[in-house]
Amino acid sequence: MTLSISDSERRARLGIRHHLAAPAGTPEAVAGDLLGLHSSDPATVYLSAWCRLRDFDTPTLEHPLYAARTLVRVLGMRRTMFVLPRHLAGIVDAACSRRLAPPQRTRLVGLLSEHVDGEPEAWLDRVMNETLRSVRARGEATAAELKQDVPELALQIGYGQGIFGIVTRILFQLAVEGQIVRAKPKGSWRSSLYSWAATEAWLGEPLPEIDESEARTTLVGAWLRSFGPATLEDIVWWTGLPKGMIVSAVTALDAAPVQLTEGPGLVLPDDLATTDPPPPWIGLLPALDPTTMGWKRRGWYLGPHGTALFDRNGNAGPTIWVDGRVVGGWAQLPDGRVVYRLLEPIGRAAAEAIDAKVEQLQAWLEPDVVTPRFRTPLERELLDRNSGA
Repeated sequence: MTLSISDSERRARLGIRHHLAAPAGTPEAVAGDLLGLHSSDPATVYLSAWCRLRDFDTPTLEHPLYAARTLVRVLGMRRTMFVLPRHLAGIVDAACSRRLAPPQRTRLVGLLSEHVDGEPEAWLDRVMNETLRSVRARGEATAAELKQDVPELALQIGYGQGIFGIVTRILFQLAVEGQIVRAKPKGSWRSSLYSWAATEAWLGEPLPEIDESEARTTLVGAWLRSFGPATLEDIVWWTGLPKGMIVSAVTALDAAPVQLTEGPGLVLPDDLATTDPPPPWIGLLPALDPTTMGWKRRGWYLGPHGTALFDRNGNAGPTIWVDGRVVGGWAQLPDGRVVYRLLEPIGRAAAEAIDAKVEQLQAWLEPDVVTPRFRTPLERELLDRNSGA
């Protein structure tokens, strides 16, 4: 008989394994156990760490990111930028990033065919090599600085109804090939004006060469340890990999079938025991937080609140959690105040705990103001409602 795992058991695991009910001691532990901190929006990395660390301030995260470099920003799952511990960066590169390089290159050559003189593939090779030489010579360089050294990077290409700069595609190609990584941004911790560095210069060595199949199995096993049980659909969505590759990985792991509220699920064979419920906890998670974005099928923790808290492209906004369930959302006003709205009734103790957590977050953010890159209906509503208050 297939074991059934309840939603309450999944919520208990989430609270503990995602360091929301059991705070971690280091950013490396947080980024490792969550299989990466979502880094498309620079503020998310800091706010996701703030939610989960016992003691946190900006240097707590910036030292491993930019001094010790035990954390690194790499392109990974779903073509998205993540902050990962170094040992996971190589696994993600082999499992997810490396396979993007050939088709992306083919697409890029096709785009260039009508916009450059001569053979587009030769043009691409030359410009990529010159870009990499510029990155190495400068140590760290922004896209604007690289365009000063490599004039071809200023090329603009019409595509569909819009225009894009070739520099973005060149940097993406170098990143998925493992030749460059994102370094420290110019400006504050909220800045998205990133520099790029050569991988071997930034880390002291290139990313390791790992067998792709082995890397996928390792990555899926680590994900199930932190996010399981889950459906096969969840794993496919989170990794961004073809279903056949995921089936091979879960087969190699001998993952155990279980029954979830939404249907058949999978869990590691040594992870069937019931979890002791953690103490009550409150979470103010930022936009694109890896927990909110962790599964495709989200009903067991999100309930009916998806249309208010996600944009049309599936990007999560700031959320309020109570004991493993999303119960509302929050926003920061231009004057620095943190405001929120509950989407369902909660008890008095939880409401008081949310108020206390909001005060803590507001105090930590001061004087900075965070505006999510992707805007959701509830976050916009909170801004509009409180704009004249």
